[in-house]
Amino acid sequence: MLSHDKVWAAIDALAARCSLSASGLAKKAGLDSTAFNRSKRFSCDGRPRWPSTESLAKVMAATGVSLDDFMALMEGTSGAQAHPPRPCVPLIGFAQAGAGGFFTDAGFPAGHGWEEVELPGKVSEGAYALEVQGDSMLPLYRDGDVLVIEPAAAVRRGDRVVAKTIDGEVMAKILARRSAGEIELLSLNPDHPNRVLSADEVEWIARIVWARQ
Repeated sequence: MLSHDKVWAAIDALAARCSLSASGLAKKAGLDSTAFNRSKRFSCDGRPRWPSTESLAKVMAATGVSLDDFMALMEGTSGAQAHPPRPCVPLIGFAQAGAGGFFTDAGFPAGHGWEEVELPGKVSEGAYALEVQGDSMLPLYRDGDVLVIEPAAAVRRGDRVVAKTIDGEVMAKILARRSAGEIELLSLNPDHPNRVLSADEVEWIARIVWARQ
């Protein structure tokens, strides 16, 4: 018997079979990358949202799965309770991170409709992911790597952090020193200079807690 939980659990199981996230599966099927986000599975008033038959048809065509196979995936689950979904966080590009309107003053992501990234473990509310662009973070992080940021996590000397200046520059560095008036950041890439910024130049600074490479 069809149920909302079983249909979505089958989509998650199919994504896992293909070594993809729910967002990756949506993109593979030619859908919007946010189509299968967990936030899209219920309306604002809590009512269940179902994937369209067109979306399911595109997913099955893209993965080579028959309707019988998809039904078997549904029957092989007992809803979301049998296979608890991994926690997801929104994925934001560095260019977006530097633009206005995407973050609160405290460094928490604002808005919705982001692509999502699945994580292997829990993070605090307000965590998000940034996709590395360019070579400024080599050799530690490469272009395309995903960094998970926790604005609520305490930041200590020696932590890998992401900082945003009031001018909109976003950088990943190592926190060397932080005082009431000054913040010293060490570059991950020796070809890029270290930075010493006055505290009033920095809009926010947050710790990198995990990286997918």
